[in-house]
Amino acid sequence: MALTGRTALLAALGSLPVGIWDAGWAGILAVNAPLALACACDFALAAPVRRLGLTRTGDTSARLGDPADITLTVTNPSRRPLRAHLRDAWPPSSWQPGTETEASRHHLTVPPSERRRITTRLHPTRRGDHQTDRITIRSYGPLGLLSRQGTHKVPWTVRVLPAFTSRKHLPSKLARLRELDGRTSVLTRGEGTEFDSLREYVPGDDTRSIDWRATARHSSVAVRTWRPERDRHILLVLDTGRTSAGRVGDAPRLDASMDAALLLAALASRAGDRVDLLAYDRRVRALVQGRTARDVLPSLVNAMATLEPELVETNARGLTATALRTAPRRSLIVLMTTLDAAPVEEGLLPVLPQLTQRHTVLVASVADPHIAQMAASRGNAEAVYEAAAAAQAQTERHRTADQLRRHGVTVVDATPDQLAPALADAYLALKAAGRL
Repeated sequence: MALTGRTALLAALGSLPVGIWDAGWAGILAVNAPLALACACDFALAAPVRRLGLTRTGDTSARLGDPADITLTVTNPSRRPLRAHLRDAWPPSSWQPGTETEASRHHLTVPPSERRRITTRLHPTRRGDHQTDRITIRSYGPLGLLSRQGTHKVPWTVRVLPAFTSRKHLPSKLARLRELDGRTSVLTRGEGTEFDSLREYVPGDDTRSIDWRATARHSSVAVRTWRPERDRHILLVLDTGRTSAGRVGDAPRLDASMDAALLLAALASRAGDRVDLLAYDRRVRALVQGRTARDVLPSLVNAMATLEPELVETNARGLTATALRTAPRRSLIVLMTTLDAAPVEEGLLPVLPQLTQRHTVLVASVADPHIAQMAASRGNAEAVYEAAAAAQAQTERHRTADQLRRHGVTVVDATPDQLAPALADAYLALKAAGRL
């Protein structure tokens, strides 16, 4: 039972003594008999809360940035009408800042033996599983003097998936892939690719593609056309250690890496290649294997949804051993990790030959655009010091990338908005060169 603001106002208008007011609502009702009778009747006419029936339906998943609608059905089995205020509690990250109060609270009226539906719209700001807390209902009588209050637990989970903002680049990358695949007039040749057909030589063609036997049988020079090999294996490795927790802009580095990995997976699956995922720091956080081209992208998105950076140092030896077990045959291993000097020189470089002697390795890293802005700053002493610090950081990063390249590793180092298309271009370049 709760004392409403209306009851308190009526008591104040009755000029009740302070001592009685301090005694609580029972003292107030004892002095003011008409108010007591009105409150008693109002409380008796309020619909009971605990007997209400509540069920949920609605969205079980949504992309980060998109809304999710959850419908709550409230059934009133009593003989009294339900006039209530309802709060549907969810974690704070389920709402945009400042909108929780308005979005989670509802006013509803349910006649006896009827049901009503209300919809709570979530706007999640973080990936992962968002689970409802509890539903609090305050039922009022017709006068609104007293209310009954109770809580219900109606479990529901909404999985918030990665936003995949880089999918806007997919059409242009697929067009380039069709060129490599010989589906348009632009045909390419690369060592280790599959023979496609013969055509007449035109100026500018690579002389190494001339088929001399076919030329001897014809009156014109014939050249071979090639198409990239299909059914290659690609292993996407996400480093979920402490370096992935560093924020670049409004999101952790891990989020930018996942976005780039999703674009590459979508492109590679369209190219006929097989794509697997491994997320690792000191143990396996996610593993997706053996999915078909149709199922690989939904499986990756679902596996990435609950991934969070772990504040531990990544075990490079364990990561390498797990990657080798996951990819026993020759593959393209795409390692999404940092280019910071210490983790690479002390962790990755000593074990890198184990990967490069069997696989083609590509390292992709998220660069901070603020460093480039600092490097260009001038105007006062503080700005000059910032520029010097930024230049030193860039120099160390380039030196680390050069060390990886000397081991035969392809390196992609780009800002969050450019990492996904740059990684896709690197994949297409490797495919065109026949290095997969």
